[in-house]
Amino acid sequence: MRLASILFSSLLLLASFSATAQDGEKLFKQNCATCHLPTEKAMVGPGLKGITERAPSEDWIVKWVKSPAAMIASGDAYANSIKDFSPSMMTDFGFLSDEEILSIVGYIKDYQEPVAEVAVDVAVSTGGGASSGSLDENVLRNILIAVAALLVVLVMILSSVRKSLTKLVDAKTGEVTVERGTWGSITHWMNTHRGWTGVVLLACTLAFLRWGVGVLMDEVGVYQGYKPEQPIAFSHKIHAGQNGINCVYCHTSAEKGKNAGIPSLNVCMNCHSYVNEGPSGTTEIAKIYNALDYDYDTKTYGDNPTPVKWVRVHNLPDLSYFNHSQHVVVGKIECQKCHGAVEEMGVAEQHSPLTMGWCINCHRETSVQVANNEYYEDLHERTPDWHDGDPITVERIGGLECAKCHY
Repeated sequence: MRLASILFSSLLLLASFSATAQDGEKLFKQNCATCHLPTEKAMVGPGLKGITERAPSEDWIVKWVKSPAAMIASGDAYANSIKDFSPSMMTDFGFLSDEEILSIVGYIKDYQEPVAEVAVDVAVSTGGGASSGSLDENVLRNILIAVAALLVVLVMILSSVRKSLTKLVDAKTGEVTVERGTWGSITHWMNTHRGWTGVVLLACTLAFLRWGVGVLMDEVGVYQGYKPEQPIAFSHKIHAGQNGINCVYCHTSAEKGKNAGIPSLNVCMNCHSYVNEGPSGTTEIAKIYNALDYDYDTKTYGDNPTPVKWVRVHNLPDLSYFNHSQHVVVGKIECQKCHGAVEEMGVAEQHSPLTMGWCINCHRETSVQVANNEYYEDLHERTPDWHDGDPITVERIGGLECAKCHY
């Protein structure tokens, strides 16, 4: 029993240490990460690595975090020496307890910078709107072509060897073998191996059909998988995935109008006026500064900004009408429904085919969210009079009428 008690107490102690470390990380990301990094690098505020060595004491840090203005007003020497680091006064965090602040300090003390693992997403731009294939698909295609060429050469070599062996046998036996020729040998093999012949012909037919469908899809404007190379490498995986930035923070008009819109570079500068380095270094972020004629060191803008020529990924024909706000706000459709797991994309690509059939199937299958939806308030009130218990899909409220999308 004593041994069990000791083990149980040890587990509780370890669990409490783990919980404290996790709480410190969570609290840092919720309250501090907007202005500070747990490293030596400065952002809006100074880098916090070594803060316990620079500050007079941990008790001083607790008081500073709770009310920087009060510390400065009290005449504290160290507080007044650091108050001019940034033009913005640090926010009071009086709602944090002493234990929570100390857990943040503990997280900063124990923080280890992760080893950078830069994933390179390579996209092949076809220009002019044709669908682009990924690097893997191109490599696979080249391998298949090389294998086919190798097989042809191998067949020619074996055919030559066969002819030489036939002549040797004829010379030894005194008989004369009738030469069928290359085509004759092939047809003879096909007649004697009909099963394998059927398999080869079926495989060739399927490969031809797949290639033909891809070509025709490109011709009619279906560019599923289109992943063009952009003038500035922007990773949705880092911004929407790792950093958890909401889609509409950048694409603000998705909730207000027909188009989702391309974010202004000024939106980027909400963060990148202080963050000038990413997983790929400073190269791509420097392109933003160059486009805005922005000097990172002096934090000033010049008079010669230049537009960034982004390549549009999703295109609908002019004969089709689509309204983002109608789907996002009224229909309460998640962005991923049409655009796929954007938060996992290093390079933005067209996830869905965006064909008429695809849209119609969605209208047939998607239920309208009428409850607690002001737009459908009248429909929700009338539901008991005509609703038969089946889901109210977009199709049932006129979502397949031609004039809804074509007018």
